[in-house]
Amino acid sequence: MSSHASPDVVVVDATELDADRWAPFVASAHRILAELVLGGAALGWVEPPSREEVSDLLDHVIAAAHSGDAALRAAYLDGRLVGLGYWSRYARPTHRPHADLEKVAVNAATHGRGIGRVLTDALVSAARRAEIEVLTLDARGDNANALRLYRSLGFTEYGRLPDFVAVGSHRYDKVFYMLDLRTTPYQPQTAV
Repeated sequence: MSSHASPDVVVVDATELDADRWAPFVASAHRILAELVLGGAALGWVEPPSREEVSDLLDHVIAAAHSGDAALRAAYLDGRLVGLGYWSRYARPTHRPHADLEKVAVNAATHGRGIGRVLTDALVSAARRAEIEVLTLDARGDNANALRLYRSLGFTEYGRLPDFVAVGSHRYDKVFYMLDLRTTPYQPQTAV
């Protein structure tokens, strides 16, 4: 199984999960995403996603990963799923060399242990191997920890939509970041 290791975290390519491990992965991923959204995390949902929504999303991502149009990584700590992340290649023919880093989600109880960094490193490495030229992402402007992480990994801001994200009566900027893999000598920040 492919992995990137930090002292206590193992990141695996989810395409290598066998059928017996897929259902527990989906259940754990649902738990992580639902808990994060319930706690106010900026993951694209206002209300926690249903298990069916998460299952459908992961099925779609894994199918795209099998065809080379995505990468899905799972982070384990002591054999327990604590985070996941994925990128998807843009579908338009003119944008095929590019991908969007769509989600990096880490269990709130394990924040601060470098899991987001290890996951993002693994995803960037997978993008480079897939010959992705530019990896983009967007984040909610108040997600300071994620924005700081992305900047530390070489991502640069290329745009911002002020007060674009509406969550109830609150408004947040939508911030766009990119990592140009054509020119950026990306070096993973963790042991490989």
